[in-house]
Amino acid sequence: MRIAASLFRGSLYAYTALFFAFIYIPLVLIVVYSFNANPINMMTWSGFTTEWYAQVLGFKTTISENALYIESTDQLVAAVLNSLKIATATTIIATVFGTAIALALHRFNFVGQGFYRVVMFMPMLMPDIVLGIALLIFFVNAGISLGITTIIIGQCTFLISYVFIVVSARLAGMDRTLENASADLGANEWTTFRRVVLPQLMPGILGGALLAFIISMDDLVITYFIAGVDVTTLPMFIFSMLRRGIKPEINAIAVMMLTFSFVIASFGLYLRSRQK
Repeated sequence: MRIAASLFRGSLYAYTALFFAFIYIPLVLIVVYSFNANPINMMTWSGFTTEWYAQVLGFKTTISENALYIESTDQLVAAVLNSLKIATATTIIATVFGTAIALALHRFNFVGQGFYRVVMFMPMLMPDIVLGIALLIFFVNAGISLGITTIIIGQCTFLISYVFIVVSARLAGMDRTLENASADLGANEWTTFRRVVLPQLMPGILGGALLAFIISMDDLVITYFIAGVDVTTLPMFIFSMLRRGIKPEINAIAVMMLTFSFVIASFGLYLRSRQK
């Protein structure tokens, strides 16, 4: 029995190691090859360089034939700014509505409550391409010009669901005895919500907001359908670069996006730890 348990434990460790290797080795390779000096074949190591980061950030004015054209740097900056604007607006809207819906479904009983919960899950389960086409048809038939506004509306349709799930999970683990004690001490509903409920709920709200922000920054499929011709986000810019072949600058951009996501996630964990 001990031998079987030891073998099972060993195989479990091995499968766990393979799982994490499968996930993180490609990320490590992207980081390594972003410093590769070879501009043509990134699989062949030709020395260490930071040229591609300098080119992406606009610090390098003399470029090789195989590098990203310098005029694309302005397009990259514009794409990053568009992504930040969209992600910020979408996060605020999705967080407010997702939190409000989670509170309403958790605290009140009404006809169709179960159906409403299912409806909140639907945007997450729906394929992105189907949702993107549906939103495109809706905006065209409604006569709404495609642009940043339509991207924000389209992303909110599914990001509200993510915030709703995270906040609902937080609400399920909250103890309502503190609310009852607050009411017994004479506090009204607004004071109880502001002083008791909201501080307990804040880790879930922050988690949902940061998740919505990161997903918004990375969204490509849905944004591609509803962006129009005048707006380019960062994922769309990278996708357009891939059409011309895999350039070394793509690795540099990917590493910067990965670093940005890591910083956002770390900041969220820090804020969550301060709330405990």
